[in-house]
Amino acid sequence: MTTYQIPSLVASKVSPSAHALLQKVHHFVETECIPADAVFDAQQPTDPAKRFLNTYPTIIDMLKARAREQGLWNLFLSQKHYPEGVPLTNLEYGLMAEIMGRSLIASEAMNCSAPDTGNMEVLAKYGSSAQKAQWLTPLLEGKIRSAFVMTERHRASADAKNINLEIARQGNEYILNGTKWWSSGAGDPRCKLYLVMGKSDASNPNPYKQQSVVIVPAGTPGVQVRRTLSVYGYDDAPHGHCEIAFTDVRVPLENMVLGPGRGFEIIQGRLGPGRIHHCMRSIDNSDAKGAMSFIAQAKVYVPNMSLAVIDRAVQAHGAAGVSQDFPLARMWAHQRTLRIADGPDEVHLNQLGRTENTRSGEIEDKIAMQTKKTQELMREFGIQVRANL
Repeated sequence: MTTYQIPSLVASKVSPSAHALLQKVHHFVETECIPADAVFDAQQPTDPAKRFLNTYPTIIDMLKARAREQGLWNLFLSQKHYPEGVPLTNLEYGLMAEIMGRSLIASEAMNCSAPDTGNMEVLAKYGSSAQKAQWLTPLLEGKIRSAFVMTERHRASADAKNINLEIARQGNEYILNGTKWWSSGAGDPRCKLYLVMGKSDASNPNPYKQQSVVIVPAGTPGVQVRRTLSVYGYDDAPHGHCEIAFTDVRVPLENMVLGPGRGFEIIQGRLGPGRIHHCMRSIDNSDAKGAMSFIAQAKVYVPNMSLAVIDRAVQAHGAAGVSQDFPLARMWAHQRTLRIADGPDEVHLNQLGRTENTRSGEIEDKIAMQTKKTQELMREFGIQVRANL
């Protein structure tokens, strides 16, 4: 078995302990996960009506046990926000996530797969002690799964201010009414909780204080999974992407995460890292603010470049490249969704434009300083200053 070669450009930035862990991740993915990909697919029912019943490929349980034995578990979680987290830098985890991406199931086998990673980060960073005990602990142990329920039909949900599901307080409860879709992971029989974003204070003059996030246990009366949605024909079983109706769904007040009106703050903390969730899981709040333009650049550039590479591979394979005999068509379908998931390209490009525009004053000042210095030097050396300087 070959060892993992760290790119020379970043090799000096990787600690000895992370280097050793990278080799373990590489070996586990190459020898355990990639051979198991076909078994994972084969263990799923071929009958569409049975693919989202109370079943999932059991080989994943075997891989999870082996990953835990080798210490390859919850590698995404920053030690800053959780005592049992892993002391990896963004760069080091990014390299590990790149290796995991070689297998369909490697990230889940190591408890590093979306949407659970982002949801665990939310609970670790913002959850109450009771919420952590009830939900975070079993998630960290890989015993249950979860879904983040935000996107709504007929609304540009990339802008959280457009979210319209109603969260109304009544006595000691919150009542939820509305419909969501593209709730990834909600079709999994192991999914036991939804983190639901909705509008709890529509009259608040601050549009960024109108939203909240509440925990809704799966199976709560009034919750109806209407259907699963396909991605270019792929159903992504057993996890799925679901349309969910919430009709007079009641949850106790203590299910509110962080507090009323804090939803926008929560999703910024979750989706910021999520936009590069395969390589930047451990990003902290202060770093995130300084890295926002780089995050936006990566979110636009990386999926598009990956699509170009996959497209060339499809072309090289000819007709076989678009068939089920090779994973390329599936790779393309999944990669194409990343140009929409966690914010479409256009949102990030607009954000980049705004960010660069805020630098215009700084740039103008710098140019003025340089022009003045040029004029002084020209006079010093007896050169006539041109009118355009």
